[in-house]
Amino acid sequence: QVQLVESGGGLVQPGGSLRLSCAASGNIFRVNDMGWYRQGPDKERALVASITNGGRTTYADSVKGRFTISRDNTKNTAYLQMNSLKPEDTAVYYCNAKITRPATVGVYTYWSQGTQVTVSS
Repeated sequence: QVQLVESGGGLVQPGGSLRLSCAASGNIFRVNDMGWYRQGPDKERALVASITNGGRTTYADSVKGRFTISRDNTKNTAYLQMNSLKPEDTAVYYCNAKITRPATVGVYTYWSQGTQVTVSS
């Protein structure tokens, strides 16, 4: 059993900041790539940012220069620092992790429950 527990969403004014956290726990041998996705109203879920176990990052063009993804491998936790938030960043944000479990072959993908981020004045 593996769980991703996400926290940090909420309501913020345009130009404000929020920090999301995502902690993986359970039957884990190794946490590989971690990422954040978001799904706005009437939109498909899309990648926001991702980070490899070694720290290499990828960002959607719409968040480059405003969002920063990081991770603490000792805690199996990823973070998404969101600055200069805009109304169009409003969405449900989901954490994603690709995990290797002990004594198994293959990599399994897990999702968090999602957290609402609302940017509004």
